[in-house]
Amino acid sequence: MTLRVIPLPTASEASAAAGAFEHTPPRPGPQGEAGILPAAPRTVEETGLHLLLISELALKVMHQHGLSHLQELSAHLKLSAALIESLFTHLRKETLVDIRRRGALDGDVMYQLTQAGRTRAADALARNLYSGPAPVPIAAYVARVQAQAVGAMGVTRHDLEQALATVVVRPEVRDQLGAAMNSQRAILLYGPPGAGKTFLCEQMARLLTGHVAVPHAIEVDGEIIRVFDPLVHRCAPAAIDGPRSTIDCRNRSDDRWVLCERPVVMTGGELTLEMLDLVYDARAGYYQAPPHFKANNGIFLVDDLGRQLVTPRQLLNRWILPMEHRHDYLMLRNGSKFRIPFDTMLFFSTNLQPSEVADEAFLRRIGYKIYVGEVSTDDYRRILRDVCDEQDVPCADEVFDDLVQGLHAQHARPLLACYPRDLVGQIVDYATYHGRKPELTSDMLHWAWHNYFATQPASLAAANLEKTS
Repeated sequence: MTLRVIPLPTASEASAAAGAFEHTPPRPGPQGEAGILPAAPRTVEETGLHLLLISELALKVMHQHGLSHLQELSAHLKLSAALIESLFTHLRKETLVDIRRRGALDGDVMYQLTQAGRTRAADALARNLYSGPAPVPIAAYVARVQAQAVGAMGVTRHDLEQALATVVVRPEVRDQLGAAMNSQRAILLYGPPGAGKTFLCEQMARLLTGHVAVPHAIEVDGEIIRVFDPLVHRCAPAAIDGPRSTIDCRNRSDDRWVLCERPVVMTGGELTLEMLDLVYDARAGYYQAPPHFKANNGIFLVDDLGRQLVTPRQLLNRWILPMEHRHDYLMLRNGSKFRIPFDTMLFFSTNLQPSEVADEAFLRRIGYKIYVGEVSTDDYRRILRDVCDEQDVPCADEVFDDLVQGLHAQHARPLLACYPRDLVGQIVDYATYHGRKPELTSDMLHWAWHNYFATQPASLAAANLEKTS
């Protein structure tokens, strides 16, 4: 099947679709590279926001947070002091604010709300409680996501081997993952529980390179959607910028954006169809972005596919359009829809067989179906030694032979990557309980095995261990 990509709207097209007024396109950032923060707007027009929206936002901030100094307002709204000062010149003409005090230095100005300003702020807060950083228009967000697309990174065999140098993975699985990271198509990892599917998906984050700009919030048709989430977006080291303490905004970046590492969002059995739509907070009057929205320019992992309250087919059908066309549609409370980029590496992890997850028509839309099963004996030995070294637990070769040739063979258990950590963890727990140094002996290994797999009563396993202690 040929993947057909429908071009996303340009900045002007997206602005018109959202009902926004024409605005000056954002200037390149200080270094003019994708992923670097855009340049700070110098005028209200360059913010791409309606004058009414940004004026009411400033009034709400003053009323709700008690901020009055120009520098405080600039820091809170993430707009330059020069821009705020020009905005307040307009608000003064509207008799909504007055100058409370002006110092001798540039930027040392304090404002206060007039009675009309307090009334206007209260009316604005009754409609919308959002009083955070100024948002960016949807058009600017679309353009920025396109400029820092995750698919533009490119992954080579050398990149993968460096990133996964400490990860035990079969060569064929490694090569499949490396090719899949270049495909811009969804990836399904399937296999028995404990094979390391989720772990491998998480390790793919090591391949993400470059920084991305994430807005605090975006504006669509007058509505506010919060995007930046400190639980998802990890801030990158601050870029070198112009002086922050002056009113001059030349050579500064737009603080409405946060420079972040590429995001990695993971959901599991709690995922519902409703979570994939905008979440409107009726009390606050604004929206929270859904998880795949926050995952733009990064990785989105749906773990334990099949454990959700909805069926896998219902869940996967929700992503047919985004997977096919690389964009998604979201709906505002007034019924209007808008389009956002779907620029994410989409991973599914499941214990089910692919035929149990979806029909053949949908499976064709998943570019890679990668089986993750048991590891080789040598890899199993390496995993056990790595875990023992990490936990400072001595491990003899004969104990490993007993584990593989005795316990695994006797109970017909495959060599899955999760077992060494789980078994050694129980041995450490037992040693801590008895106040002694943990050691991987055959007796301790048998105790942990029977306790872990419930292959005999725990009291009998403990009695056998006590006899040999």
